[in-house]
Amino acid sequence: MNTIMIGAGAAVLCLLAVGVVWRRRSGSSAGQSQRAHRDAQQRTPPVSLGETYEFGVTEFTDHHSGDRVAVAKVEGFVVFTTDVPAGVSPGDVIQATITSFNRNETSADAIFAGRP
Repeated sequence: MNTIMIGAGAAVLCLLAVGVVWRRRSGSSAGQSQRAHRDAQQRTPPVSLGETYEFGVTEFTDHHSGDRVAVAKVEGFVVFTTDVPAGVSPGDVIQATITSFNRNETSADAIFAGRP
């Protein structure tokens, strides 16, 4: 009986230890994300309205507009690009023209302008 109690206690301690490690790791990731967002709010965007830029597509996502958009970064600044042809894949380089910024200028919307 004592062996069972000791084993159960050890199992509970192991589960608690795993929970603490998991929480610290996920908290660290959330903290890094919050710091990056705060830093983005405090800097001037590296892109300008009406200008065309060349960058690599990192992924595709559904934008708040409901459209499928290409996601890219210019100097760490996120650019969501619409009207990207179906043949474009993550890793492809495209050109896009900046059309607007979000409210805090931490990201921009663009429209596909072609391939280099």
